[in-house]
Amino acid sequence: MLTLIKKPTAEVLSNAAELLRQGQPVAIPTETVYGLAASAYDIDACRRVFEIKGRPQDNPLIVHISDLNMLYGFTKEVPPLALTLAERFWSGPLTMIFKRKDIIPAGVCGGLDTVAVRMPDCDPVRQLIRLCGFPLAAPSANLSGSPSPTTARHVYDDLNGKIPLIIDGGECRAGVESTVICFTGEKGVRILRPGAVTAEMLGEYAEVEWDENVFKQPEKDARVISPGMKYKHYSPKAEIIIVKAQSVQALAEYLNARRGEGVYAVLYGDEEGIDLPRIDYGVTPTERAHNLFAALRKTDELGARTAYVRCPETDGIGAAVYNRLLRAAAFRVVEL
Repeated sequence: MLTLIKKPTAEVLSNAAELLRQGQPVAIPTETVYGLAASAYDIDACRRVFEIKGRPQDNPLIVHISDLNMLYGFTKEVPPLALTLAERFWSGPLTMIFKRKDIIPAGVCGGLDTVAVRMPDCDPVRQLIRLCGFPLAAPSANLSGSPSPTTARHVYDDLNGKIPLIIDGGECRAGVESTVICFTGEKGVRILRPGAVTAEMLGEYAEVEWDENVFKQPEKDARVISPGMKYKHYSPKAEIIIVKAQSVQALAEYLNARRGEGVYAVLYGDEEGIDLPRIDYGVTPTERAHNLFAALRKTDELGARTAYVRCPETDGIGAAVYNRLLRAAAFRVVEL
C-alpha cells in the first residue's frame, strides 16, 4: 500500500473522510500526539486499527468528537461535573469516561461497558469528524509499545505501507497523550493517566484522586479500570533507565561511571560535567513533555543500547512525563 503524507487542505480532508467511510484507517494530527483513526461505529475498521498497530484487543480506543452534541449520541449519561469540565477543558487534552450505548461496539472499548471520549483541540480534525458525521476512534498512530508519534514523519516511520494517508498537521503542541479521568461521584474524579490537563487544574473544579497504578506497575492479572496500564508503552529499542538524583554532581558521577559504546544520557540541557553523549529533552517541564517522545525516538536513530534519563518532576505536567517514562523504562528507576 502506498502511504501518502498530505497537508490538511479541504480536498485532503474530504478524501480522508471518504477513506474513513470505506473503513480504511487514516492517521490524524492532534494537539497531543498523532492518532490512527477509524469510525467508532465500525468494528471492522477498528479491528484494522488494532491489527495495524499490533495493539492488545483489551486496550480500549479513545473516541474523538467534534462537538458536545455528538457525545449524547453514544453515551448513556453525562454527569453535570463532566459538563463543567467540558466547558473548561474541551476542546483540549482531557479524556473522560462514560457509560456507552451499544452503537459503540464493545470491541472498540476493550470489552468494557464504558467509553473514553475527548474533543481534540485541532481544527482540521474536528472538521474531518464533521465531514464524516461520526466520531473517530483513535489510539496513537504508532506500532504498539513504541514511542508515540508527534510528527507526521514519526507516523510514516512506523506505519509506511500499512495505511493510505497521513494528514500532516505539523508538530504536536503538547507532546504527551491526553489526561484520562473517570468519575467517582458528583464532585470527584480519578486520574487514570496524567496529561497536559494537570491534577492542579482539575482540582479547581473537582475533588481529585490518583489511581494507584499511575506510578506503579499493576500486579500480574490485576483488574484495572484502564487496561492500557498493564502494558509496556512508549519504549524505544534501547534499554531506558530513569535516574533520580539529588544533585547534578551526583547525576554526573553516576552517569560518567557508565560510559561505554551505545550509552547515552537524556537530560534537561542545563547540566554540566556529564561526559556521555547526550540528548536534551527540555529545560522546562512543558518542554520536556513536548520533546519526550522525539527524544526517545532519537535514541533509536543514534543506535543507543542504553539510555539513562534524568527523572522529571512528578507534579504538574511533569507527572505525565514521569508516567510515560516509567512505562518506557519498564519501571527501572535508580535513586541516588
